[in-house]
Amino acid sequence: MALILAVTLAAALCGCGSNKDTEEPATEIDFSNITNNASDNTAETEPQTEMASTEAATEEEVPEGMYRSEITNEWIDESLKDQRPVAIMVDNETKALPHYGLTEADVVYELMNSTANGRITRLMAIVKDWGKIEQFGSIRSTRPTNVMLAAEWNAVLVHDGGPFYIDQYIAKDYSANFSGGFTRVNNGKAREYTEYVCTGDLDSRFANSKYSTEYNENYAGQHFVFSDSEVELTADRGAIDCTRIELPFPHNESTLEYNEETGTYDYSEYGKAHTDPLHDNAQLTFKNLLIQDCTFAQLDENGYMIYNVVGQGENAYYITNGKAIEVVWIKPSESEPTIFLDKQTGEQVEMNTGKTYIAIVPSDSWDDLVIQ
Repeated sequence: MALILAVTLAAALCGCGSNKDTEEPATEIDFSNITNNASDNTAETEPQTEMASTEAATEEEVPEGMYRSEITNEWIDESLKDQRPVAIMVDNETKALPHYGLTEADVVYELMNSTANGRITRLMAIVKDWGKIEQFGSIRSTRPTNVMLAAEWNAVLVHDGGPFYIDQYIAKDYSANFSGGFTRVNNGKAREYTEYVCTGDLDSRFANSKYSTEYNENYAGQHFVFSDSEVELTADRGAIDCTRIELPFPHNESTLEYNEETGTYDYSEYGKAHTDPLHDNAQLTFKNLLIQDCTFAQLDENGYMIYNVVGQGENAYYITNGKAIEVVWIKPSESEPTIFLDKQTGEQVEMNTGKTYIAIVPSDSWDDLVIQ
């Protein structure tokens, strides 16, 4: 099945960009490394398929009124089943800290926001159950890359403006966004650090917009593939130890440390734990990590840029439970989900139940990524 997926995507990507060239993505994509490795491992994967079939035969007990989230695979209220998520742009400058509500996110992206100011990053939080938000942010402007990433989830992008480079992407049929006009909180900071999504803000914005609160025709379906049992990455899959990750983001020096007690990765930046004052200063933590190498193009002398996220990239990692494996990423179009294939087998990575952190690392600093 995964092999068929790879071949199908090869056809779909004809004319799409590879991320091999920073300025002008190539039009040719080589999938041989995926298909060859997949066929070499056929004998090894057959017993796993048989085991999966046996497990599937055991019917899972479903808690009353709940379903497994399509974003985290965790049990959540079934009333949310058709509700589309939001993608909230969160300012990651040190003056914007602490971030409120970020531990409520299902997925958090971190990516360079500008080549200026030490290549400062910005966060984008995917939130399924946005109706429970009390205070989230502070929020800031968006970039073209974020419009394409939000579309992967059929999410409504929540931000406050952005450079004119976003205009052509915001105008796309797949795009939905709420820009500005959210609650201002008197926190003693400069105005640019005072805008938050607060209780009732999103209900009001949806009610007064053309957007449905439910998934629409642009929804591509569940984004990740989740395992029915706990995923343990092993040496025969090329797994390496990974208890600490240092991202090559010089401005805020993001790090993730494996917490053996919780089985998750705790996030820190600016030399200290990232905590959420809205939730008893809980530290931001993730079950799954996806670290993605991607080229980019700088758009002007002010540092505005766009990642070449459409196409294929050979360098990426899937990390969970203290181990990492090499994967390949593929994004067939601007609005379709990025998928991650095991570099050894060519199969789509099965992930653990829980929250996910996705870092998009500039290719010119990929070699500075530290995994230990």
